[in-house]
Amino acid sequence: MIGQMIRPRVGYGSLLSAYVSRTLVPTSSSVPASIHLTCQSRSCSNGSSGSSDNSGSGNKSVYNWFNSNDITRNMAPSDIANYLQQTHDRVFESNRAWADEQKKKDPEFFAKLSAGQSPEYLWIGCSDSRIPAEQISGLGAGEVFIHRNIANLVVNTDLNVMSVIEYAVCHLHVKHIVVCGHYGCGGVKAAMTPKDLGLLNPWLRNIRDVYRLHEKELDAIKDEAARYNRLVELSVREQCRNVIKTAAVQQSYAKNQYPVVHGWVFGFEDGLLKDLKIDHKQMLNDIQKIYNLTES
Repeated sequence: MIGQMIRPRVGYGSLLSAYVSRTLVPTSSSVPASIHLTCQSRSCSNGSSGSSDNSGSGNKSVYNWFNSNDITRNMAPSDIANYLQQTHDRVFESNRAWADEQKKKDPEFFAKLSAGQSPEYLWIGCSDSRIPAEQISGLGAGEVFIHRNIANLVVNTDLNVMSVIEYAVCHLHVKHIVVCGHYGCGGVKAAMTPKDLGLLNPWLRNIRDVYRLHEKELDAIKDEAARYNRLVELSVREQCRNVIKTAAVQQSYAKNQYPVVHGWVFGFEDGLLKDLKIDHKQMLNDIQKIYNLTES
């Protein structure tokens, strides 16, 4: 049930949760110690030219990524190869077990899936591996159409998310669009850090712009953790506004009174979803002065 505590469940969606917990963006020293940028052999180029790397060689600058939760960090190469094969095989073992379980519960389960999809929800969430949308919402296969990216952003120049919204609204006729962020988001934290993060810069700029729009409110929050959490919420609200700005959503809502856009935030500490209570109709009215796409 949406909004209730998550019950422990072993499934294909959480196969490796006992082994790894990854964040995909480099963060400042104030971020939890599990993620660091250090001088390790594993590195990623930031794609900018003319800057020096950590060795001072004058080549492209390099970000060295290090996840202290990475179980392979102290393994020998041969052990890493064995570990990778085992984790690969475990997915297929669990997949077979999951498929058998579904057929036992409902012999027609896969026949129904093969017939097509008609989900009620479009879920726009974060790529964070700890947030499986179906599990935390109680929604099953075929009930939710899912798009995920770093920090659950809805950017008008991102053809991926724009195509997802168009398809979900115009072809699947979803009734709800959920933008779901989460507290402890590495993307939001990175955006709060005034540093050059290479290729991530243009993506995180969208969150930094949210901070700029709400700078007075955020700067008035003295507690850093509380300010961080509030930026997560404000970013979700802004992404909901970006969804409502789209022609597909506006035109469908004018004709059908759906989809309705919602902003939710997931908390790791209690497993609960917080409803930010987005007023879809009011937000639509507010933006249509310059974003009215229902009239030709």
